Amino acid sequence: MPIDNDGIMVILSSPSGAGKTTLVNLLSKTKNFEVSISHTTRKPRQNEVPDKDYYFVDEEKFKRLIKNEEFLEYAKVFNNFYGTTRTPVIDKLSKGKNVLFDIDWQGADQIKNKKLDYKLITFFILPPSRKVLFDRLSNRDMKDKLIVEERMKQFGRDVLHWINYDYVVVNETLDDCFSKIFNLIQAEINNGSKDYDPEFIRKHVEKLTL
Repeated sequence: MPIDNDGIMVILSSPSGAGKTTLVNLLSKTKNFEVSISHTTRKPRQNEVPDKDYYFVDEEKFKRLIKNEEFLEYAKVFNNFYGTTRTPVIDKLSKGKNVLFDIDWQGADQIKNKKLDYKLITFFILPPSRKVLFDRLSNRDMKDKLIVEERMKQFGRDVLHWINYDYVVVNETLDDCFSKIFNLIQAEINNGSKDYDPEFIRKHVEKLTL
């Protein structure tokens, strides 16, 4: 069982372009939250800082970490590996730090299945519409039309995993989405009442998957 002064784990997942990384960064600025830094084999984006945004490693090193069972979770996404090593996460939690994970549904499933002795809250972030998602992806550093199309196809598959999360939040405006997530985390920690409408989410998913 979790000890009262242990930290909690909070997972944010979303289809590519729905805003989970920005939300994780905002949450990390609140008291007592730290981001779990993932390893990845993909190349850094223009604004990314090695060892702060990700541990950038080659495939050989990543596979060595898999073989040594170092990962709490890992997955291959768009031809690149991503993974979270166990030791730094457990170290933070045991010191009372809350740990944020910016990972996809595959990683979230693996962490849930590990059944660690720490409280876990999972969030799935959705865009307000397919058009908004397309526009966001097109405005990112992926001007290549084929990449955007591949991610839109992947969205149709990723969105089906919403059902496996504790909460699903629509990222219409960043401030509102952040507030919703933050308030739900606080309600979970303090056993307070939760402002959450599962029926609204179910209808929104139906619209996105038509």
